Amino acid sequence: MPRLAPITGKADVPAEHHRVVDAVEKINWYAMRWKIETFHKILKSGCRAEDSRLRTAERLTNLIAIYCIVSWRIFWMTMLNRVDPDGNAQLAFTDSEIEALERLQPDKESWVLRPKTLSRYLMKLAKLGGYLARKNDPPPGNTVIWRGLTRLTGVVLGLRIGREVVGN
Repeated sequence: MPRLAPITGKADVPAEHHRVVDAVEKINWYAMRWKIETFHKILKSGCRAEDSRLRTAERLTNLIAIYCIVSWRIFWMTMLNRVDPDGNAQLAFTDSEIEALERLQPDKESWVLRPKTLSRYLMKLAKLGGYLARKNDPPPGNTVIWRGLTRLTGVVLGLRIGREVVGN
């Protein structure tokens, strides 16, 4: 097979190398497609971005910006749990959220001291969202994480208001 002449420019690299690099780049882009579609599903179904009744572009832009942050957090928490389940829960949860999850979903054996792992608290969050956590169930997905986070946000807000009113 005859060798191809190098492409001149920034570096003298054979043309066949560029074809391989370009192909790998396209494959990597395609691999991101699933993540992008999942993010949009959370944005559309979970946040219900299309149901908003805002009439000005500025208000709609602000709402979508907030929804993007929420959607990203849900997707990120779900993926982080799959990549690093033994990571510290504080990677994804605030101290207030951890406290609320401990109160809402107490461990069955409360006398056993367990590490505050990401998977443990994400499971508590998913259970708030309706996840059953049966033996053969797949890991919690974006939908139950979304539902759980919605409930958890309300509970954390209630705890903060309660502390301000009561003063504890």
